[in-house]
Amino acid sequence: MNVPGVQEPQAAVSAEITRQSGSNLALAFILLPPEKRAAMSVLYAYCRQVDDVADEDDVPVARRAAELRRWREETRRACDGLSPSIPVVRELVPVIARHRLPFALFDDLLAGVEMDLVTVRYPDLASLERYCYHVASVVGLLSIEVFGYVDPGCRAYADALGKALQFTNILRDVGNDAQRGRIYLPQDALRAHGVAEADILDGRCSDGFLALARETAGHARRFFAAARAALPAADAGNMMTAELMAAVYGRLLVEIERRGFPVLDPRPIRLGRARKLLLILGTVLRWKLGLGPARHGV
Repeated sequence: MNVPGVQEPQAAVSAEITRQSGSNLALAFILLPPEKRAAMSVLYAYCRQVDDVADEDDVPVARRAAELRRWREETRRACDGLSPSIPVVRELVPVIARHRLPFALFDDLLAGVEMDLVTVRYPDLASLERYCYHVASVVGLLSIEVFGYVDPGCRAYADALGKALQFTNILRDVGNDAQRGRIYLPQDALRAHGVAEADILDGRCSDGFLALARETAGHARRFFAAARAALPAADAGNMMTAELMAAVYGRLLVEIERRGFPVLDPRPIRLGRARKLLLILGTVLRWKLGLGPARHGV
């Protein structure tokens, strides 16, 4: 489908970024039809690049903040149908036009990425959930516009699933984040379980930390359950790519728990490609048999 007045680029830059990433998200695109797969590749590359800007710890914060402001300005140009100078944003122009992606969601996403420039601690669960909305739920809300849906309830599904995936990421990456001086686990939860920041930064496990990890896993499962409850039956097929992501991250959460929460290790637990492909096949088979969404993370 061509959009009048919008030139269709080859999106070669985005395709290469997605190909090299080896991301769970990129793998989940496998079942999408070609046009939507290409659109999601561009959206993924955009998210990946703005995240990389924020994560360049050797670059001064002021320079990274200025670069993210440039991305915001260029994204606004893309949403206005103009030609941005950043290659990935330029490739995003026809995707925005075809799927009517609103600037407000990109603005929310960039606001979340900007949080990582200055915020390395979260005081409580509510503030952490707000962060998860900006960096994960918003990606889901953009993605479902590409997937297509008939029931607005898909927005609640995307919101909850984004938080489920992000809480799983936060749990998996405790040790890796600590290497960069970051602790995403809420400060009031650390105090409640008697966990000192120094214990996390130095990778020291304790009964209190294990209790905190189980609590965090419980938050992820709560959002997985909320997503399952919110998924409209009419859109089960449309949300298949999202369900593939849920299956992979749900299994990752189970694996973290099964191994006893070894998340203070700076090398995060990962699932092998063969296992991910089996999860994808299982998710598709479940949908073909009309069994409804799985209970991810259980």
